[in-house]
Amino acid sequence: MGGVAWGRWLARRWGRLVGTLATVAGLVTAVVLVVGAVGGHSGSTRPTPPAATEPAKPRLPPGVTLIAQLSHDIPRYATPDATKAAGVVPGSWLGSPTALPVIDLRPGWLRVRLAQRPNFSTAWIRTADARLVSTSYRIVVSVRDRHLRLYQNDKLTLDAPAGVGTPDDPTPTGEFFLALFAPPPGPGYGDFILVTSAHSTKITDWAHSGDAIVGIHGPLGADEAIGTTGAAVSHGCVRLHLADLARLRQVPAGTPISVVGSPVL
Repeated sequence: MGGVAWGRWLARRWGRLVGTLATVAGLVTAVVLVVGAVGGHSGSTRPTPPAATEPAKPRLPPGVTLIAQLSHDIPRYATPDATKAAGVVPGSWLGSPTALPVIDLRPGWLRVRLAQRPNFSTAWIRTADARLVSTSYRIVVSVRDRHLRLYQNDKLTLDAPAGVGTPDDPTPTGEFFLALFAPPPGPGYGDFILVTSAHSTKITDWAHSGDAIVGIHGPLGADEAIGTTGAAVSHGCVRLHLADLARLRQVPAGTPISVVGSPVL
């Protein structure tokens, strides 16, 4: 929530941009095996392992997350093997296709995080309703030391000072994800905004937008305040120097974002 323009723009003109979604080179085999493990068609003729008390989980390389991509609205379920849907997972949100991190697996089922309020919402969906890809990226934002860190294959590739929420309007902490890329509503935001699945815990209707979604974007004139150590300067969004923001362009939608720590008052 970097300014009134951000809030108004959320209400009026979310761009229909497709966030760049790419599988990680060298992980195609791992994803194919995952699809087979959760009930899809892997094309493999491997023998079926003996039944176990707990379903076998895929062995992915460290730092790799499965992403469920949707092409249309699909049913959501409260538990795997449920016979009655508990609602719908939208195939698109704010004009972009839905891409959700997978956090649990059962044969034929995926548990995914959702982008809509309330924070930390999850749902079970059928494997057949999604396309599985993967990401080797993850983002960690520390509100205590006011830095954003980007990892690829569990290796630190960016450690940037960040502007985070003030004590009155803190950046919410917990496990979220990158929902989509959006165009900037004005100068100071950078070339794009990373729209996350996090929603402010203090603001429910920013500038009559109907929500208060946490974005990662440019400094909005707070370069000097952010400096090299970061600062508490926003209404909950994460602000970066433009050069650091540009480093996040290759991160695909669905990538996990952990917001950790507690703000220093």
